[in-house]
Amino acid sequence: MARIAGVDLPRNKRGVIGLTYIYGIGRTVSSMILERAGISEDVKVEAWTDDNVKDITKIINEDVKVEGQLRSEVQMNIKRLMDIGCYRGLRHRKGLPLRGQRTKTNARTRKGKRKTVANKKKATK
Repeated sequence: MARIAGVDLPRNKRGVIGLTYIYGIGRTVSSMILERAGISEDVKVEAWTDDNVKDITKIINEDVKVEGQLRSEVQMNIKRLMDIGCYRGLRHRKGLPLRGQRTKTNARTRKGKRKTVANKKKATK
């Protein structure tokens, strides 16, 4: 079993797809890594040798931010936006969509479950 950057890669997938299971690596970066390591994209993960895994790990450690390091950088960027009080930071604070989406309808993913507000009852005479 290939374990890279703390992630177990699926054995029965092609190498280019298997590497995308690591947070921060997509198809393009995965192709670039395999090309630099000299491994075909069509070779399955289970067919990689220990030397291949070491080469891939070395390339990832040198050139690509992945997993915990990338997650913490993203969180720091969001915290910075909130601290400086820019528009995007305020939207993050309030838990609303950031990129211009409508909020009258939809936006339930960001806003969460509906909070129903009851109407005022009319006084009887």
